[in-house]
Amino acid sequence: QVQLVESGGGLVQPGGSLRLSCAASGGTLSNYVMAWFRQAPGKEREFVAAISWTLGGTSYADSVKGRFTISRDNRRNTVDLQINSLKPEDTAVYYCAASRAVVFVKRVSQYDYWGQGTQVTVSS
Repeated sequence: QVQLVESGGGLVQPGGSLRLSCAASGGTLSNYVMAWFRQAPGKEREFVAAISWTLGGTSYADSVKGRFTISRDNRRNTVDLQINSLKPEDTAVYYCAASRAVVFVKRVSQYDYWGQGTQVTVSS
């Protein structure tokens, strides 16, 4: 059973940056497709970015390309999300998730493990 714990959220002004981190226990991240999703108030949870050791490379939602960067830290067994040039519409709870899929997947139902989320609020 994989446990995921997110950290790094907070209140930031438009144009600012944050680095979110997802720490895993009970499993090795290299065995999963790891992703970040977000859910804004009143909206469905949406895919943001994914990374896979096995598949190699990353995958991003079009809305965040060029501003968000997903990366891994093998030593710490974490997956990080660097968020730059934050906009008010980036305000959401950000979730880390792990999938046993063998290809990059973007649907909530395709992920097997979830963290509890970390709040990101972008406001002046």
